Amino acid sequence: MHTNAMNNRSVPTTTLIPHLVYRDVSKASAWLSRVFAFTEHFRYGNPVSGVQMRLGDAYIMLHGPGNATETPTTLGFGTQMLTVIVEDVDAHHAQSKQQGAIIWEDLHETVYGERQYGVKDLDSHRWIFSQHVRDLSPEDWGGTTAAASG
Repeated sequence: MHTNAMNNRSVPTTTLIPHLVYRDVSKASAWLSRVFAFTEHFRYGNPVSGVQMRLGDAYIMLHGPGNATETPTTLGFGTQMLTVIVEDVDAHHAQSKQQGAIIWEDLHETVYGERQYGVKDLDSHRWIFSQHVRDLSPEDWGGTTAAASG
């Protein structure tokens, strides 16, 4: 096990970086910036084949189709959803609606203490944008906590 941590300015320190496939990476980057307020960290390729973006502490990688990958729009179905915690979900929701994004789950408060909404992007990836509004343990709303392993 390697114990000396190295900083790499090309890869964020977050534990999970989802890779999303878009038909047009440059167009997707512009759309995600305008509608969801992501900012671009870097891009590569000519024509552009990859873009790394962030919103708060959340990072994503955008890629074009290939290597047995495709967009939900092209496939006709999705395989996952992404949840991003934002500081002001009401303002985020208003921005997404104003920009014409397809809201598939209206803004609401969940039983587990989140205020959130669901929205599709230009290639039909499903997103949930959420804000913590109450501090609840899973037992407060009917969930159970897995036993700690020792």
